[in-house]
Amino acid sequence: MFEEADNFADLFRGGLPYYLLITLPILIICSSNPVLAASEFGVQRMSQYDVHGAALPCIALNLEAKSLYTWQTSRHCVLTRLQDMTIDHFREIRAKAGGLVVLLPEDTAALSLEDKQHIHLLEQAMMVQDVPIPVYFSKYDTKLNGIIDEVTRTTVRNHKQSSQKRESAFSEIFGSISANGYQIVVSGASHTANKQSKIPIIQGELAPLKPGKTLDGDNKLPLIIVTAHLDTFGLTNSRQSNADVAVLLTLVELFSKLHASIPKYRLIFLVSESGLLLNFQGMKKWLDSNLDENVQIQHAEFVVCLDTIGKLLANENIYMHVSKPPKEGTAMNSFYKTLRTVAQRYGNVSVEGVHKKINLADTLLAWEHERFSMKRMPAFSLSNVKSHKDPMRNTIFDDDTVEEQLDALERNVKIIAEALASHIYNVPAEDGAAGEIFTGSMAISREQIKPWLQIRSTQQNNDLKYAFEKYLRNVKVTYEMPDAREPDFMLYDDRDALLNIYNVKPAIFDLFLTFMIAAYLTAVYFAIFHFPRLYGFVCRMTVAKTKVN
Repeated sequence: MFEEADNFADLFRGGLPYYLLITLPILIICSSNPVLAASEFGVQRMSQYDVHGAALPCIALNLEAKSLYTWQTSRHCVLTRLQDMTIDHFREIRAKAGGLVVLLPEDTAALSLEDKQHIHLLEQAMMVQDVPIPVYFSKYDTKLNGIIDEVTRTTVRNHKQSSQKRESAFSEIFGSISANGYQIVVSGASHTANKQSKIPIIQGELAPLKPGKTLDGDNKLPLIIVTAHLDTFGLTNSRQSNADVAVLLTLVELFSKLHASIPKYRLIFLVSESGLLLNFQGMKKWLDSNLDENVQIQHAEFVVCLDTIGKLLANENIYMHVSKPPKEGTAMNSFYKTLRTVAQRYGNVSVEGVHKKINLADTLLAWEHERFSMKRMPAFSLSNVKSHKDPMRNTIFDDDTVEEQLDALERNVKIIAEALASHIYNVPAEDGAAGEIFTGSMAISREQIKPWLQIRSTQQNNDLKYAFEKYLRNVKVTYEMPDAREPDFMLYDDRDALLNIYNVKPAIFDLFLTFMIAAYLTAVYFAIFHFPRLYGFVCRMTVAKTKVN
């Protein structure tokens, strides 16, 4: 081969161009698979709202992705699963990291009790703190879950190896160079304050419908008010179900069948779309607008507020939360005794009274009935949770399966409906099964409740309004809007965003590549510069080989 070549350049004549010796290795090193280079996911920004103050807005993200265990500075975006993060992790991330992307669990109902409690406590902690960094949530996605595994795999592997045997510095450097990195880019969320924010409040009345009956005649009847709030957002802008409104609408449907002919009471049903997170602003607006105009509202026998009444908890208790214990002989005390008696029919469910005074020094109220109690109206909240701090009140996760939730709702609707009917129609609750009203063709079933579970805001569709108009009279929808100068609350637009994750090499790889290219070009330069010596060396080797043969 060498003997037939006139000079060294003849070796490459008819083959690949010699300049590929320089460019080809560089192209091979720098090339990557374009199919695996980028991934796209739909995400939701963490719910942002102001109540009696200003919150910091979220900003766009364009940062290097790091795991929960390897991030260090504000130039890093933490990519993790919700169940892997602790409250201490979140506090440190919100104070020092540049952003946070969280993958939500696939099915919380399938998690262990310990994991469920951990998620609810973390969810509560995230909502009560001011978060100055952008936080985004993604529904469960197998591809994103795989990326999280890839981001954390190196850390876990190195941790296991270092616990057994410390690697050499060269091995650690080589591992850093060969590792793959990810760049996170989030776009599409403008997160601007919505100056036209509004909270709908829908009301309807159930009164006897008889020929010649006037509105003045209805106003002479004793009044009971039943309320619930529609939760339209929590940690993210999504709620799994609205059990409290489902219970209220089932009660509306049931009592509409009785009240058409038995003139005993007036029933007013209210649904506000602002709950605990917005400090029950909708109910505050309704009271301010109606209390002075309608004297009978001020003299209502009592107000029933439904709050977290659809949970199938271990103790199976129903709690009656009050700001002031009802006095003996009052209608509210009578209903409490009736409720306790009726609850014993259905699996020996116990009803327990919980007294909590209103703390006027607190900016946020604990229960919706406190809005009425502050107006000196007898009111209470019925709930499956004992404490107003229970994270189950505003969680976006369903711990129960659909069947379990329907079991709890069916039981609770029966108890509340029978207790209300016994009080309204003066049916002794002590008669046991003989005193039941909703039996036979009027029996309560889960098929009645299930359609109401997925009811949506009146700003999305008119299903709630149509349900009220179907069974109630004097249906009216009003809106609470923030004051232009000193708003009590503020909502923000555009929570949906687009998450792009790009597969990139770490920064140290650029430095390594720079040194490798410099070394390669230096070697080529000296090979060309000292080509005569190289050529002479090759010739001597060729001559020596010929003599030997």
